[in-house]
Amino acid sequence: MAIDNTHTNFSPPPTGETTDSPMRRLVRNFFRNRVAVVATVVIALFFTVAVLAAMCAQVGLPMPLDPNATNLERKLLPPNAVNWLGTDNLGRDVLSRMVAGSTISLTVGFVAMAVSLGIGIVVGAASGYLGGWVDNVLMRLVDSLLCFPSFFLILSAIAILGPNIWIIIFVIGLVSWTGTARLVRAEFLTLRECEYVRAARALGQRSPKIIFRHILPNAFAPIFVTAVVSIPDAILIESNLSFLSFGVPPPQATWGSIVADGKSYFLDAWWLIVFPGLAIFLASFAFYLVGDALRRAADPRAL
Repeated sequence: MAIDNTHTNFSPPPTGETTDSPMRRLVRNFFRNRVAVVATVVIALFFTVAVLAAMCAQVGLPMPLDPNATNLERKLLPPNAVNWLGTDNLGRDVLSRMVAGSTISLTVGFVAMAVSLGIGIVVGAASGYLGGWVDNVLMRLVDSLLCFPSFFLILSAIAILGPNIWIIIFVIGLVSWTGTARLVRAEFLTLRECEYVRAARALGQRSPKIIFRHILPNAFAPIFVTAVVSIPDAILIESNLSFLSFGVPPPQATWGSIVADGKSYFLDAWWLIVFPGLAIFLASFAFYLVGDALRRAADPRAL
């Protein structure tokens, strides 16, 4: 009877306790951070506004008013019932221009991040996995680019090529990949010595398959964190370029250009600087908070 009772009382551990993937742990640890959740909601709101603004622009609907419609009789009005965030020096609705500018800012942030991430992953993976003279040549290229201030390289390239949103995006991406490349190289230098990579080599698998199937998925967490953090960097660069009149040409509104238009009227029209500046700050700070939370969630030692 004692043996039967022991057999009867034995129960296998719950399935959820034995199949806890790294991605599940990452998501669970991330959502434990309430500040990160709030930052994610802020990013989602900005993204929703940008998507709706792009859709309204395609069909010609006001958002809530035409962002490029001038009315000199209503110039430099403070926030009121019609113009919730006031008007600028040409009588244009500031809220509508900020909504339109959110599409530009987030487009620049995400697409420039994708360009820099793609270049950085390719260069870092080749450098870290192949090593030898390939590593030396690629890292000396990275070191050479790091010797020059990235913003002045971007400013010089746009001054030569001309201000255009796609030129701005690709120039930012082409200049901002060095940090990602160094991170990916460091991850590959560590992971290429793991047992499963050596086993894959012993089985005769080709290098591209080893890189994309075995190494890159295990380096996903730090790469993803770097990608999230690079988005606000691109947004800030675009805002700085627009403030210096090297950004998207008028009459297209951007957050930086709204601040630039209002710098001459700061004492009389504070809303031209405060509201777009607050949008730049909130969007950038929210991405930084999410990136930091993802880093902590991916690294148990940081919790």
